[in-house]
Amino acid sequence: MTPSDASAPASSGRWSSLDRPPLSAASLERSLVTPDGLWTSVELVESTGSTNTDLAARAADLPEGAVLVAEEQTSGRGRLDRTWSAPARSGLFFSVLLKPDPARVPAERWGWLTLLAGVAASSAVSRAAGVDTALKWPNDLLVTVDGHERKTGGILAERAGDGVVIGLGLNVTLTEDELPVPAAGSLALAKAAVTDRDSLLKAVLRALEDWYGRWTEAGGDPAASGLQEAYAADCATLGRHVRAELPGGRELTGTAEAVDADGRLVVRTAEGDREAVGAGDVVHLRAGH
Repeated sequence: MTPSDASAPASSGRWSSLDRPPLSAASLERSLVTPDGLWTSVELVESTGSTNTDLAARAADLPEGAVLVAEEQTSGRGRLDRTWSAPARSGLFFSVLLKPDPARVPAERWGWLTLLAGVAASSAVSRAAGVDTALKWPNDLLVTVDGHERKTGGILAERAGDGVVIGLGLNVTLTEDELPVPAAGSLALAKAAVTDRDSLLKAVLRALEDWYGRWTEAGGDPAASGLQEAYAADCATLGRHVRAELPGGRELTGTAEAVDADGRLVVRTAEGDREAVGAGDVVHLRAGH
């Protein structure tokens, strides 16, 4: 899709619900694009397959700080090629383009951008929506619904040219019967005090700008920037009994003890061995499982 005139607000006749008004492109641009700020443009489209795919395709021609937001994603992607779909205007679906200076931030530290986006999103949503949030390593945002942890957001970072595109999907007003899977959740189901998407998007992007500034100022050092400590404090995976489903079909079960300097999850097995997991799917297990 070519997002040419999609920044125009949606017609009220196309609203699926009066509780799901369209985002305001003008308000977002006015609030977020400032002379000395990170965000250089905010583009709003009615519908697209994937904001990550669209932004990555144009990354070489765009400056750092480009933001692409969609009212609906029809082919949104998560980690491990999973799909992410939701009704139009029921959540936030957006991607941002970041281009860290490799002379300042070594490329081997860019993997922290996924975790950085998680810290920014979790802290911003918690404050702006008035709901408790937590992170599941490496890229899921959790809320509590009826006493159970549910995934309400996901993050996908991909290299694109000389930069990184980070996409975030957040379920805001999804009802129980709209959830893609039973383990999913939404801010509304978690009884959030605020579900206004304009406010939430602004809060997340401002928090992302703040954390990205700290991280780049520290040369991408996760400890010096405070990112490693902040992630660990907000990570619901640490201290839990987990099963890590690793590439190649191997599984690792044990206690998640730490997130190391490379952003990997350190798991201690029943035999006392410690292994750092850099890629894979992590499942939180109940005690005894």
